[in-house]
Amino acid sequence: MTLFPVPAFSDNYIWVLHDGHRALAVDPGESEGLLAWLKSNQLQLDTILITHHHGDHTGGVAALRAATGARVFGPHREAMPEPLTRVGGGEEVEALGLRFGVLEVPGHTAGHIAFYCADVAGAPLLFCGDTLFSAGCGRLFEGTPAQMLDSLTRLSVLPDQTRVCCTHEYTLSNLRFALAVDPDNTALQAYAAQCQDLRARNLPTLPSSIGLEKQINPFLRAHAPALERSARAHDPQTLTGPLGAFTTLRAWKNVFQ
Repeated sequence: MTLFPVPAFSDNYIWVLHDGHRALAVDPGESEGLLAWLKSNQLQLDTILITHHHGDHTGGVAALRAATGARVFGPHREAMPEPLTRVGGGEEVEALGLRFGVLEVPGHTAGHIAFYCADVAGAPLLFCGDTLFSAGCGRLFEGTPAQMLDSLTRLSVLPDQTRVCCTHEYTLSNLRFALAVDPDNTALQAYAAQCQDLRARNLPTLPSSIGLEKQINPFLRAHAPALERSARAHDPQTLTGPLGAFTTLRAWKNVFQ
């Protein structure tokens, strides 16, 4: 199996997994660029996975379905481009001979899901949409801090080698905030230098890994004393504990320049 991030818009990735003949695409916000990429690589689109309802993740679905006949799977509780098969937590999608488990990860949107595949060669795959980013997490458009923290905590217990395939190249922006709130984190400092080099060469910083994110992502480290101290220094009204720190950090990130 080959994994490839097809760029879309200014900073989206449409993740494609293929076996050299058939392909699976995740969150295709547009169709034209993906269809051209599939044609140039002589691939037939077999399956589309959707994590949530935002247009930059669903905008290309109808055209792709019409052009390729691909099957579409998306969340139970969100407005989706019909027709599709709706799936929820604990269910599985079979595609390309692989099994993708469905995880409920509300927070960014109310019905956001993720797809996890443990039986792909190399290392497990997590298609997490806009829930987990490298060094960051999604904005809380429809969910609560408690929901997002719970979703991130459940993702953090996946195997450390799991490849984190999020759908935006937000890493450098996220790292600026992470370094501001966790400045003494040497793993974070090293990762920031690595990502700056990748982007300078116009290469993606993704996929990341669960093990790495647990070391450098402030939103997976809300339980750490250093992060709680930073949160309280920014807002003295921060409540004690991981949820209090997470709530302050997420609100701070929204206005961080």
